[in-house]
Amino acid sequence: MPDFRSYCPTPRAHALAAPPALARAHALATDSGSTGELTLSADESHHLVAVNRARRGDPVVAFDGRGREWQCELLRESKNAAVLRVVSSRQAAPPLACEITLAQALPKGAAMDAIVRKATEIGAARIVPLESERSQVHLDGGRVDKKTDKWRVAALEAAKQCGNPWLPEIAPVQNAAEFMRAVGASCAAVTAAAAPAAYDLRLVASLHPGARSLKDILADYRAASRPAPKSAVWLIGPEGDFSPAEMALAVGRGFAPVTLGPLVLRCETAAVCALSILSYELRAAPAACLP
Repeated sequence: MPDFRSYCPTPRAHALAAPPALARAHALATDSGSTGELTLSADESHHLVAVNRARRGDPVVAFDGRGREWQCELLRESKNAAVLRVVSSRQAAPPLACEITLAQALPKGAAMDAIVRKATEIGAARIVPLESERSQVHLDGGRVDKKTDKWRVAALEAAKQCGNPWLPEIAPVQNAAEFMRAVGASCAAVTAAAAPAAYDLRLVASLHPGARSLKDILADYRAASRPAPKSAVWLIGPEGDFSPAEMALAVGRGFAPVTLGPLVLRCETAAVCALSILSYELRAAPAACLP
């Protein structure tokens, strides 16, 4: 029988004086030496007990979305507050060596839900929804909050399904041009303290003439004897791509135009392709990235 997976966030404050496995558990936890108990949220309890039909004694893997996992068994099968008994803890899994941010212009329909799911499976650290000149979806008021909550649920479901112990941050919807300017300004700053959002690699998927392959751009990066990139941002346009003005702004702010091949891809396909090839290239030749 495969293990069930449940999300159990650990708050950054109110740490408990307990062993590492339970020290920051978001739980009505009891310390019992090397084991303890975790109480799941109402949503997670309902999904585990009512949807997955887990029963007392079933194995469950709880994770906090920041790399920590616990091997548990279901102690109380409540649909509102399921309780897990911690059997053992798993050492926090490290995130990807290069944190990748996907800055995605909003597509039509439910495509953004699919993009968030796939980005989570590939290991994106952050997803920034953008409204661009050619975006056909414009959110305002309560719709923004509802959509953001929906995308966070999609990321959580994808993480549980694929076993990714790291949940991506889903940023608020932003204006594309303002995002480009902010990234360009932060990357131009001298110190890390002055530029918390600076990126080592700034890439924009482009259909415009002059776009280069990712391989060539990474070859230039390595040829400059720069250390391995610790952070990267991918800009992906909406249906019809970014406007010429937006593309000019991106290039002016240090984004390198990258071709994803000779065919015109749907924006959700472009996002998956871009994240996949960058992740693969950064993993394939780590020695080549060293200074």
